[in-house]
Formats: sequence, structure tokens, C-alpha cells
Amino acid sequence: MDSFLPILTIFVLAAFLGLELISKVPPLLHTPLMSGANAISGITIVGALISVATPSPLTTVLGLVAVVFATTNVVGGFLVTHRMLGMFKKKD
Repeated sequence: MDSFLPILTIFVLAAFLGLELISKVPPLLHTPLMSGANAISGITIVGALISVATPSPLTTVLGLVAVVFATTNVVGGFLVTHRMLGMFKKKD
């Protein structure tokens, strides 16, 4: 429990930094950056899977929630990217 405050601090700082960075990106670049976000979410899935394997029930539940959210983000990102790339294909 002694490590909760530093971990919470890192989480809050990461959330604030992510919000600030995303808000500075021009709207034209949001969709092309989706592929990069998918790679980051893939890394998140790996970290979440490691969390699920711990003996602590709280960490296991939070890891499971992280796996579900990150997987949803990856799949949604690929669907959006696929749809965006379909807009550039020539129609017969």
C-alpha cells in the first residue's frame, strides 16, 4: 500500500500529459495517428496481461478491465483506419 501514492501520481500526470498532447494535435492528423495509437494500446495489453497474472485480487480485476479497454481501443482503431483507407480506394 506504500506504493499507491506514487503510482496514483504517475497516473494523474500521464493522464494530464496525454490530454494536453492530444488537444494540441490538429484535427486533420487525428485519424492518421490512429495507427500509432493502436501500437501503444498493444503495449498496454501486454502490461495489463502481466497485471492479471499477479496474486492480488485488486490488481487482477484492474488488469482485466485494462485488457478489455485496451482491446476495444485496438479493434476500434483498426476499424476506423480500415474505413479511412477505404475512402481512398477507386470505385469501379
